Amino acid sequence: MAATVDRPIAMRDRIAPLHALVLGGAITLFIAAMLSDFAYSSTYEIQWNNFASWLIAGALVLTALAVVWGLVDYFRRGRGQPRSLVYPVLMLITWILGFINALVHAKDAWASMPEGLVLSVIVVLLACIAAGAASMSRRTGALS
Repeated sequence: MAATVDRPIAMRDRIAPLHALVLGGAITLFIAAMLSDFAYSSTYEIQWNNFASWLIAGALVLTALAVVWGLVDYFRRGRGQPRSLVYPVLMLITWILGFINALVHAKDAWASMPEGLVLSVIVVLLACIAAGAASMSRRTGALS
């Protein structure tokens, strides 16, 4: 007796599992860095700033992979659809602002605080918006 699975969403309408893992990992690391910045601004323990720096570095690696993945998908399938370019562009902007955030965190811990926390919040918001754009462009068949 064969078991059947009823899938309401077609397989082509979902983001690839590895791509989702990379994107989710980047967002998680950016959120953890933002929370570390918030903890540093509340306690002034320098180690929180060090945690944020390492978390941002890891998030930048995963964001770079997501940017490359989005660009490859754009050139592979979605050239005619302007919506398919939104995700890689947003992830590229997220990577650029994340890199600036890493440079801000490379300063002395006390000197990095107002800008570091603000940049972390902006980067988290951009990464979440990019994830939403990936979901929306996936429904049109642009990303895999």
